[in-house]
Amino acid sequence: MSQTDNLERQLAFLVEIDKLKTILRRNYVVHADRRENSAEHSWHLVMTALILAEHTNEPIDLDRVLRMLVIHDIIEVDAGDTFLYDTAGYESKVAREQQAADRIFGLLPADQGKEIRGLWDEFESRETAESRFAYAVDRFISILHNKETRGKGWRENGVTKSQVLKFNKGIADGSIVLWDRVQHIVDQAAKEGILPET
Repeated sequence: MSQTDNLERQLAFLVEIDKLKTILRRNYVVHADRRENSAEHSWHLVMTALILAEHTNEPIDLDRVLRMLVIHDIIEVDAGDTFLYDTAGYESKVAREQQAADRIFGLLPADQGKEIRGLWDEFESRETAESRFAYAVDRFISILHNKETRGKGWRENGVTKSQVLKFNKGIADGSIVLWDRVQHIVDQAAKEGILPET
């Protein structure tokens, strides 16, 4: 494949992933009364990992974590954002996201598409120290947003304390420090009536 062909494929990919800015999540931005989009979420995740990297359970390659985080939600262009607490949506999540990954990463030149798809697969597997920390940061930032917005996303969707703890306990695999903070946030939200117990 020529350099010109590579460039055309790369540009097509970059234009396609701009759609991530149109995918709304259930969480709200902290300083405005609107839901965040997936591109904003990805940026905030990268910054969160950069700032909180000292709290990982294991030594990590931070560059690899940042690369995983900036690409892991790209599949939402096709698959949409599956809300963590939507058990029905989770039934088809893996199939939808695999299909989206095949198409979207397939837009790139083969070697680049394979590399980026590999990072996405690694994030999903949570089998490396980097993917476990990336996962922890991904889950943590949504909880922090809910803390700062007085549980707006949680309250609108009827989320309970037990659900938050159950669906986010994997944070501990990447960062005990962040998991301890989550438990504190959730306990405080329950005390304040933001999160019902069950």
